[in-house]
Amino acid sequence: MPERPDPAALIAGHAVVIDMIDSGGAGLPALARLLEVVGPAIGAAGTVFVEFTSTGGRVVAATGSAEWAVGRPVSPTDPATVRLLAGPRVREVDVARLPGPFADELAGHGLRRMVVARAEIGGVTVGSLHAFYPDGDDSSGAGRHEMVGYVASCIAQIYGDQTGPPAHGDGPVVAALADGLAVADRDGQVRLWNPAAARVTGRSAAEALNRPLPFPLPEPGQGLDHRLPDGRWVRITSGEVPGPATLRVVTLRDITEQQLRDEDRDLFVAVTSHALRTPVTVIKGYADTLTDHWDSLTEADRREAARIIGQRTNELARLVDRLLTSATDQRPGEPPAPFDLGDALRSAVADLPADLRRRIVLDVPADLPRALGDRQSIATVLIELGTNADKYSPPDSPIELAATITGQYVSFRVSDRGIGIRPEHVERAFERFWQGETGGRRGYPGAGLGLYLVRRIVEQQNGWVSLRPRPGGGTVAEVRLPCR
Repeated sequence: MPERPDPAALIAGHAVVIDMIDSGGAGLPALARLLEVVGPAIGAAGTVFVEFTSTGGRVVAATGSAEWAVGRPVSPTDPATVRLLAGPRVREVDVARLPGPFADELAGHGLRRMVVARAEIGGVTVGSLHAFYPDGDDSSGAGRHEMVGYVASCIAQIYGDQTGPPAHGDGPVVAALADGLAVADRDGQVRLWNPAAARVTGRSAAEALNRPLPFPLPEPGQGLDHRLPDGRWVRITSGEVPGPATLRVVTLRDITEQQLRDEDRDLFVAVTSHALRTPVTVIKGYADTLTDHWDSLTEADRREAARIIGQRTNELARLVDRLLTSATDQRPGEPPAPFDLGDALRSAVADLPADLRRRIVLDVPADLPRALGDRQSIATVLIELGTNADKYSPPDSPIELAATITGQYVSFRVSDRGIGIRPEHVERAFERFWQGETGGRRGYPGAGLGLYLVRRIVEQQNGWVSLRPRPGGGTVAEVRLPCR
């Protein structure tokens, strides 16, 4: 680490990131590369970027001594988070003065001070960048704060979010409307554009006024649903103002969530029908064979048919359980309680299908601390992670299951030597119904629900789960649960 900040190294590294983006790279890979650049340039022991969305915060990228935090949820209402997101955009913080368990985890890794900067667009915070330093290290060296603030601004540009509320309005009533409101003249030129219209479309008043409407205009009294360039959906309605000016009043409403719900419903029906059809067809085929050809089958053939029917029935039961769980918003009925994670893992392995169980290489220390959560859910989590590893790795390769203690968390990892996961997919993999392959043909079966359910189950126990590529090929899935 340099004794003083190295702006030249930061600029050179940033240029590489810009070239990466210009070549089509974006998202998490570009963000992670930028963090790898800034850490050495400012002499930080580790860096972290926390992304904030409407559903909360999460560590989506980290380097150095803070790499362990990737995937950790960060509540925007947590007192420590509130304190960090208030006040100056760039500031230095003594970790020991922050409340809550995250500060204890940082201190446990020797990270005692931080420089934090908010990534903002239009006054909207999309995330926060944290540079960590060990105890006694001087994090206030000349230029470090400015460099961290600069990189946070660069990250905000990577996100490209233009939904910040603009400072424009035509009177308090129009400005206060929740729906977007625009007025266009007979030539289609915009004459009024309220703040909600700017929020809905991502186009500021300065960009919209005295220019043509940036979307199709329905006939008076009618409406249409239109998809914006950034992928969001708006419902547009219009009407005419009587008089010689022939003004058109246009209202805009963001219906993206409704569209997503409709798409989710259609996708749920399609995935369910497809996923159920395969095991049902196999079960019916073997059952018909036993019924129609019982006398001509050997004892070995009958046993094999019964084995396959049982296997497919178990798969069908697990699939139905996944579908029902993903379609509801159930929460555990019992509060978290201490349990022996090592014993729970060993029991869960014993209950795995025989073909998968034979591939498991177990490394669970006898003195593993007790975890705090729901013991019964460990079997579900392990079978989903194990099935995922089994599906995406060669059948003769081992699947390693290892447990360890990390600060105030006890964790276990499922590691394979399969096809691996691309860095830009480590978060998308937890989305419902998402799979790494797209298009009409998929090389791997499944409904795209396993990892989605794993994240829900683990986070309901105040833990977190993350994926990462394994050096040399393969994927590592890691689950962390509080141990006190």
